[in-house]
Amino acid sequence: MIEVERVMILHHPVTDVVSFLADFANTEMWDPGTVTCERIGGGPLTVGSEWRNVSVFRARRTELRYRLTRYDPDHLTFVGHNSTATSTDDLRFAEDGARTRLTYRARIEFAGFARLAAPLLKREFERLGDGVAERLPRAVDHALGDPPTAGGRVL
Repeated sequence: MIEVERVMILHHPVTDVVSFLADFANTEMWDPGTVTCERIGGGPLTVGSEWRNVSVFRARRTELRYRLTRYDPDHLTFVGHNSTATSTDDLRFAEDGARTRLTYRARIEFAGFARLAAPLLKREFERLGDGVAERLPRAVDHALGDPPTAGGRVL
């Protein structure tokens, strides 16, 4: 298992940030590995909503089917599966004045022989985490409008 965590300050209210990030299709804007992410089905976003995510990692395309497993005002969890891995994106939100403190934790568990490669891939997943920390605040600003103190800050 590999786990990566980043903490960011976003210059927007919690409710707005959660609403934006609850639509996992928006990962195209902030996850450097995501090529496409399309919602499966329609209706309101609720626990059980699903997305088809295509990512590139180490020059290989992989597809995972993600499901929103937790949707609280201060906590979102998405779990993606395919035959070789289970990926969990856990996002926790806290008010910080008019800003939002986001703790983003990504965890990937490999199945079968792929488990043997996990220790060798840790550094690359750390780089992906750095990319998320760089891109996510900009994506939030782009989607929600530039605040007076534009841009997020990584802690």
